[in-house]
Amino acid sequence: MYHTATTISRTLPTITLILLVIGALMSGLFALSMGSVTLTPHDVFTAMLGSRDVDSMHQAILFNLRLPRALNAFALGGLLALAGVYMQALLRNPLADPFIIGTSGGAAMAALIAMLLGLGTIGIQCFSIAGAFTATLLVFALSHAEGSWSPTRLLLTGVIVAAGTNAAVTLLLALGDESKLRSMLFWLMGEVGTQSPLPLWVLLITSSFCSWLLARHLNLLTRGEIQAQALGLNVKQLRIGLFIISAILTATVVTNAGTIGFIGLMTPHLVRLLVGADHRRVVPAAVLAGGSLLTLADTAARTLFAPRQLPVGALTALIGVPVFLSLMFARRN
Repeated sequence: MYHTATTISRTLPTITLILLVIGALMSGLFALSMGSVTLTPHDVFTAMLGSRDVDSMHQAILFNLRLPRALNAFALGGLLALAGVYMQALLRNPLADPFIIGTSGGAAMAALIAMLLGLGTIGIQCFSIAGAFTATLLVFALSHAEGSWSPTRLLLTGVIVAAGTNAAVTLLLALGDESKLRSMLFWLMGEVGTQSPLPLWVLLITSSFCSWLLARHLNLLTRGEIQAQALGLNVKQLRIGLFIISAILTATVVTNAGTIGFIGLMTPHLVRLLVGADHRRVVPAAVLAGGSLLTLADTAARTLFAPRQLPVGALTALIGVPVFLSLMFARRN
C-alpha cells in the first residue's frame, strides 16, 4: 500500500508536466490559427514545413505577425512566472510578486521617463532596468533600517514603494505630452509586440536552467531562514541574488510589454497545487503554465473585438482575479 501511494505521488507530477507541455503546444497552435484570417491546423503545419502549396499571404501572416507574437507572449509569461516563483520563495509569502513589491513599478516609471525624453528602444530598456534595480535597492534599504531583513518587513516595504511608483507614473502621465498619452497608456496596460523573440527566449531558457539548478536552495529557503542556514545555505547572498534576478526579469517584461499583472502571482499557486512544492517541478511547470496563460490571453486580446486590440494586462487581471480567489477558497477548504 505504501509503495503504491509513493509511486502515485511520484507519477502524478510527471503526468502533470507532460499535460502542461501539451497545453503549451495547444495554446501556441491556437494563437497561430486565430485572427482576422482564420488558419486551420493543417494550414499552420504546412506553412511551418515550408510547403509550396500554402498561400503566400497566409505565410506572411504566420511568420511576420502571429508566430513572433506568440513566441514573445509565451516567453514573457514564462519570465513573469519565474519572477513570481523567486519572490514567493524569497519572502515565503504567497502574495509576493514583482508587481506588488514595487519592482515593476520602478521599471515602468523609468521607462515612461525615457519615453518622455524621446529616447529610443535601447535607452528605454536601460532606464527600465535601472528603475527596477533602484526600486529593489530602495526596498532593501528601507526594510533593513531596523537591523535585519524579515519577509514581512520586505513585503510591507515593497507595497509602500509600489504605491509610490504608481503615484509617480500617474503624475508622469498627467504632465506628459498629450500626443503620446494614448500610446503610453496602452503600453502601461500591457501590449505584446512582434519584435524578434530570440533575446527573450535566450533569457527564458538561461534563467529557467539556472532556476532548476537552484531548486534545492529554493526549497531550503522556503523552510525558513534558520533551518536553511543550519543546512549550510548562505541566505543573505541567495536573497540578494534572487532580488537582482527578479529585477532583471521584471524589467525585461515591462520594457517589452508594459505591466502585465497576475501571471507572476497566480501561476506559482496553480502549479504548486498540481505538482507540489518541490522547485525542481515548480520551476518548469510555472514557465509552461505562465507562458500558456499569457499566450491565450494575448490571443483573446487581439481577436475578441478585432480589429480593435484590448490591453492584455487588463485581460490577465480579469482572468486572474476569479482564478486567484477560487484558489484561495480551495486551499481554505
